[in-house]
Amino acid sequence: MRIYVAGCGGMLGEAVHKVLAEHHTLKCTDIDLNAPWLELCDFRDYAAYKASVESFAPEVLIHLGAHTDLEYCELNPDDAYRTNTLSVEHAATLAQAHGIPLVYISTAGIFDGQKLLYDDWDQPNPLGVYARSKYLGEHIVEKRVAKHFIFRAGWMMGGGPAKDKKFIAKMMKQLAAGAKVLNVVDDKLGTPTYTVDFARNINAMLGTEYYGLYNMVCGGETGRYEVAKELVDVLGLSDTVEVKAVNSDFFSKEYFAQRPPSERLVNYKLDLRGLNGMQDWKIALRQYIRDYYREYVAPFAPNYTP
Repeated sequence: MRIYVAGCGGMLGEAVHKVLAEHHTLKCTDIDLNAPWLELCDFRDYAAYKASVESFAPEVLIHLGAHTDLEYCELNPDDAYRTNTLSVEHAATLAQAHGIPLVYISTAGIFDGQKLLYDDWDQPNPLGVYARSKYLGEHIVEKRVAKHFIFRAGWMMGGGPAKDKKFIAKMMKQLAAGAKVLNVVDDKLGTPTYTVDFARNINAMLGTEYYGLYNMVCGGETGRYEVAKELVDVLGLSDTVEVKAVNSDFFSKEYFAQRPPSERLVNYKLDLRGLNGMQDWKIALRQYIRDYYREYVAPFAPNYTP
């Protein structure tokens, strides 16, 4: 298939390009041209987005890009809604006009955390600007595009040192700097989501007509503290690095945006359809470190064995 991927310059975009380019003809665009396979397009500019898409004549449109920094979104709501919501209207208009499927990436963060585990049919209740901007995107896609896939991701891990800006990368940077104590919250629950697994499952779903909304996260129920403990163990640092449990108030100045106490998802619909290709998060974490961080960890984790 001919697939247009908008906002492909981030950690998820790296995996989507890596996986889908093996099977399809891609046009990948972004405003940050950080890879040779990217072309320039700002999807917030409808005219530019339209011209770029139509020049390629895709059979599928994948809309990836978004502001995912919660604090940035709280401080810059206009830019957050322009990037995370209005641009989805652009994508929906283009997909519907050309009668092609639209793939939109949503987030587990749209729930309020009053439940410990959410399936695909639970009712979201977004708590902040980022969550609301992404949830509005779901509404737009569902209402305006007949053929659509909405995939809700959890805590993303992927991209390696160059592109990972999330939890694993932050832990890695502290360890690389010589930290012997990692302060990690024990009151935030969620589900890691390996970008490569996510991209593979997107590819599998594109071969179907099972349009709709899906939770798509790695298996297993966990939290920030448990993920950090597993990371330290994977790196062979359990005897030298302490993972210290702290309350979210410990980071209240740095991470002031409201976050739900639980963002745990279960891939119920994918399970029912027999299309859940997402691995357990512990297996995915080990693969991520092996494939993206092997050289990076060598100086500070001499006991690491892939």
